[in-house]
Amino acid sequence: MTTPALTIAEILDLPAVVPLWPTVGRALSLAESTTYQLAAENRLPIEVIRLGRRRVARTVDLHRFLGLLPQEIGAVPGVQPGTSAGNDEAAGVQPAASVEQIRTHQQVRRD
Repeated sequence: MTTPALTIAEILDLPAVVPLWPTVGRALSLAESTTYQLAAENRLPIEVIRLGRRRVARTVDLHRFLGLLPQEIGAVPGVQPGTSAGNDEAAGVQPAASVEQIRTHQQVRRD
């Protein structure tokens, strides 16, 4: 039985520090064994913090990896000061990668 992936709303509602499994693994659509194996090999795309026997990650790192945070606080990507930002295309804002695009990229790398 597979555990469903976290939704964006659930990911944005996480506390400051979360356990690797199930939270980080589910957010990245990884199985428990894969999550811990990548963490052990230092290949997980976010920093892993060891607290005794527990492994946790900062939520801000997870948000940044998933493209849910702007690069700088208060900054809107692709918008120059003094320019009109009527719509995203006119402002040059690029959408963040979707969870499906990340999954596809992960599957391609495994093959």
